[in-house]
Amino acid sequence: MTKIVFIGAGSTVFAKNLMGDILSFPELADCTITLMDLNEERLRTSNIVAHKVAQALKVSPKIETTTDRRTALNGADYVVCMIQVGGYKPGTVVDFEIPKKYGLRQTIADTLGIGGIMRGLRTIPVLLDITRDMEELCPNALFINYVNPMCMNQWALSRGTSIKTVGLCHSVPHTAHELSQDIGIPTSDINYLVAGINHMAFYLKFEHKITGENLYPLIHKVYDEGRVPDWNRVRYDMFKRLGYFVTESSEHFSEYVPWFIKHDRPDMIEKFNIPLDEYITRCENQIAGWEQLRDYLERPDSILDIERSVEFGSLIIHSMVTATPRIIYGNVANQGIISNLPQGCSVEVPCLVDGNGIQPTHIGAIPPHLAALMQTNINVQGLTVEAALTGKREYIYHAAMLDPHTAAELTLDQIWSLVDDLIEAHGDWLPKYN
Repeated sequence: MTKIVFIGAGSTVFAKNLMGDILSFPELADCTITLMDLNEERLRTSNIVAHKVAQALKVSPKIETTTDRRTALNGADYVVCMIQVGGYKPGTVVDFEIPKKYGLRQTIADTLGIGGIMRGLRTIPVLLDITRDMEELCPNALFINYVNPMCMNQWALSRGTSIKTVGLCHSVPHTAHELSQDIGIPTSDINYLVAGINHMAFYLKFEHKITGENLYPLIHKVYDEGRVPDWNRVRYDMFKRLGYFVTESSEHFSEYVPWFIKHDRPDMIEKFNIPLDEYITRCENQIAGWEQLRDYLERPDSILDIERSVEFGSLIIHSMVTATPRIIYGNVANQGIISNLPQGCSVEVPCLVDGNGIQPTHIGAIPPHLAALMQTNINVQGLTVEAALTGKREYIYHAAMLDPHTAAELTLDQIWSLVDDLIEAHGDWLPKYN
């Protein structure tokens, strides 16, 4: 019987979607689902959700809950990780509020920028602890990571553990769907090829599946005719300048580059409709939503609607269990996959999944200007990983110095002082750096 472990299962809504996806497959309907979280209240709610999902799908999996990670991991076949180290408070709040004192504003702060650096430093040690337990308790299991900062985390895992791992994100299918709506062609009629790094991968091909027509001219037409959605101005501007469309949202992308968020150019914020402090707002809404969900689920007459999500996690598990071949987009170590990006960094590419596991597609060289743009982010990722693996504080300063947004706003003295303030504020959420 397949055992699937959810680490951070208190992320109730996300866990619900994944469990619904998994249990919708008849071949997985009798699996063991083990829910693990340190927060007992959230774990209790997720347990209720798991049983409601099974009830709605009329299946009978074995559902377990525990607050002990090693108990959960023992004998696992698949480990799905969805943790947030430090939580919304203090972690996320610190990542936003201290930089703000220096005039450094952010939108999401979970991937790059000073917020992404600190989130990576909090998260990487915990992920490595999990995989060390896996090496002892379930050495052949696949570690499916949904935790940001994706590139930093996956790079560190590829260097720090022997456990097989893949990082997953929904930005590729989500953006394809958004573009399909913009150009009026169903997603099911579109064939695309995406490659790059997570949150900065690009559609190298965007074609009509039947006719083979290049659909990029239709996307250009959206821009030329002034039909760009208000929430997507940054990405369309970059598309006009780069010739390729990026996978992650405008609010994300605006803080990966030095050109959009400027403390002395508030007009840019309005022009490109950039939602500063967006992740803070999202977290508050998610907390309120979780509380409403909890209250609803505790009613005996509550019913869950189960619809398949776009997440790749269940597809990977089903393909490996049943040897059914599928293509998914995964974040894996760059072992010659993209030839003009650094060896070993984390890249996001199409992967074949079947009974042999996850097999990345060889891409070769991507357009040089795209590789150059990605390199500005990879520099920060690599130095943050180096800090996490070596415990050397100097790499944190260097990562922040080379971050495109931070460097565009602050002096070197300010950057070093900001790093010191953030390390102090994190306290025991970080290991000691020398």
